[in-house]
Amino acid sequence: MTTFDYVIVGAGSAGCVLADRLSASGLHSVLVLEAGGSDRRFYIQMPLGYGKTFYDKTVNWLYTTEPDPGLNGQRDHWPRGKVLGGSSSINAMVYIRGQAADYESWRAAGNPGWGWDDVLKAYKAMEDVETGDTAWHGLGGPLHVSDPSTAVHPMTKDYIKSCEAVGLKYNADFNGETQEGTGIYQTTTKGGVRLSAARAFLRPAMKRVNVRVRTNCLVTRLLFEGTRATGVEYEQDGQTKQVKAMREVILAGGAVNSPQLLQLAGIGPAELLQKHGIAVRVANANVGHNLEDHVGINYTYRMKVPTLNDELRPWWGKLKVGLQYILFRSGPLSLSINHGGGFFRTNPTYAQPNMQLYFQAFSTLKPKVGERPILSPDPFPGMSIGLSNCRPSSRGHITIRSANPKDHPSIVGNAFSTEHDIREMLEAVKFIRRIAAQEPLKSLIAEELRPGPAVQSDADLVHDFKQRSGTVYHPSCTCRMGPAPETSVVDPRLRVHGIQGLRVCDASVFPNLIAGNTNAPAMMVGWKGAEIILDDAR
Repeated sequence: MTTFDYVIVGAGSAGCVLADRLSASGLHSVLVLEAGGSDRRFYIQMPLGYGKTFYDKTVNWLYTTEPDPGLNGQRDHWPRGKVLGGSSSINAMVYIRGQAADYESWRAAGNPGWGWDDVLKAYKAMEDVETGDTAWHGLGGPLHVSDPSTAVHPMTKDYIKSCEAVGLKYNADFNGETQEGTGIYQTTTKGGVRLSAARAFLRPAMKRVNVRVRTNCLVTRLLFEGTRATGVEYEQDGQTKQVKAMREVILAGGAVNSPQLLQLAGIGPAELLQKHGIAVRVANANVGHNLEDHVGINYTYRMKVPTLNDELRPWWGKLKVGLQYILFRSGPLSLSINHGGGFFRTNPTYAQPNMQLYFQAFSTLKPKVGERPILSPDPFPGMSIGLSNCRPSSRGHITIRSANPKDHPSIVGNAFSTEHDIREMLEAVKFIRRIAAQEPLKSLIAEELRPGPAVQSDADLVHDFKQRSGTVYHPSCTCRMGPAPETSVVDPRLRVHGIQGLRVCDASVFPNLIAGNTNAPAMMVGWKGAEIILDDAR
């Protein structure tokens, strides 16, 4: 058995940041255990290559949910990163921090130190933002955030003008003073290459003598002495190994793996643990529950003018953009597929935007599972306008299927399980059509392909979005933080209630889901979590 001060389970968005910050002083030894392998892969580093990793079992856990009544009984596909960088190595790279009100609600729920002013300091410390707006952003941090506004498809400007025609103001920075409006997304890229948490934080940390990263290590068991976590057991290359944590074990496996490991360790709903023959160490019904996730849908159009389909579909187009990327790290392959977007309110009485928009000068009338042909789109000019809910009221849960750590847990998404979520999605899809009906998009659209003009009644629109919606890959809150074990899993300092030497530090600790993409908040939790851990160590 080897020994380190801190053992981090998971090299994802938060785990990579933790490894960097906990080791920076050189005073502490850090071990990172990652179930996946190296991120040194072409389709990970090339931004638009994430279509190739969407169903790639070598870098992806490939989770599948239980049949969901809210999705007309269908199972949803949940890609999660199983590689250095975690989901930041396979995501769409959109950088959104969330609204100030999101974090004020965290503080109001009994979590001091997690209000907007607190987290803004962490964001500014870790950022190096291309816009240079120091009022709201940081400069010189390890995480470069790009502004691709000069490189996006020209149709993005048409989309923005049509959004303005329905009352959305242009917003040059969704991470600035306000989130509401329409504009172009900032991304976690640098020099035309994906800037995952592994590239921004872990790779620099790996150069230090006090950091060790072990890949292809599946953690199977947490080790305890009484109520104190002392280390972990893991499998690597067919061998079972153990490692001891002199200070703490930190779970950073994300919203799926962190609650799974806690439940396997006897920390979770007592009835569930007893059902699978696991001795109850700490009975806590919140472990794996309170699951929140954003659910989204695309409306797809055939266009009268060329789109990215015309560049990415034909062989000569592939050759052109391939050479453009290989020689200059530019062109469509150097960007996210989400060039534009925005945030809006489905009801003007709401205090904050409750819906997020995504614009793609691109289309794939793809099957729901099995492939994601981003690099081989439809053989005609196409465009998509998508959206997702920012604050769903539906709640799901994640629970182990057995005491075998190799069995994927049961994921119950419970999409659209409340009337609130159904009503606001109905209002939102109607808003998409309002955008598409405005100039200049109106004159550029040949026809609506999905759901199509035959779908008009409220009942038909609801049936359609239940049939075609799915996760937008932001599961959170399954180990949420709070002051009391009756309502939470970890306290505001990320310590697991009832256990010493064990913390959770990833998106699973969100008290509630933020409005927007979750990669930035997960990294922020890693940054602030490291500050808390080091402060407690002192």
